[in-house]
Amino acid sequence: MKRFFVTLATLVLLAFHGLAPAAAPIDDRAALRGVKSGKGVFLIDFTEPRKTAFYLDIIRGTHAGFQRQGVKPDLVIVYIGPTVRFLTRTPDEELVIDHDPSLQAIAEHVQALHALGVRQEVCSIATRVFKVDNANLLPGLSLVGDGFISLIGWQTQGYKLVPLF
Repeated sequence: MKRFFVTLATLVLLAFHGLAPAAAPIDDRAALRGVKSGKGVFLIDFTEPRKTAFYLDIIRGTHAGFQRQGVKPDLVIVYIGPTVRFLTRTPDEELVIDHDPSLQAIAEHVQALHALGVRQEVCSIATRVFKVDNANLLPGLSLVGDGFISLIGWQTQGYKLVPLF
């Protein structure tokens, strides 16, 4: 008898579920009202390859989200600090041993973002400090003199800083 009432209650709930108003779509409509171009600059300064790969994937999703919502993405990534160690064709042996899948993901994301037209800049001060051979940087990356100057320049041109931490 108890099973009968549970089944009956479930059927009633399912029948009324179809009458409930549809949930509003999940999007960024309010924030993007009147926006034609999404100008953003990401400053990436991570010490972990896995975290770097994760956020590069998120940035690809942001690019796709702009497009899906009818806004032209105009994105720049500025890499500084120890992150530059993950952006070479032949990373340090220690990194490869501990983080090979993440390093491969980073290389794939850099290539895909480049193909999407996302400008990616690498700070030459960071490459010098972390002993990265500039000639060995992944294809699709642009070397700049100072990542901070670049970041300030992009913001002065109207690009909005997207904080990552």
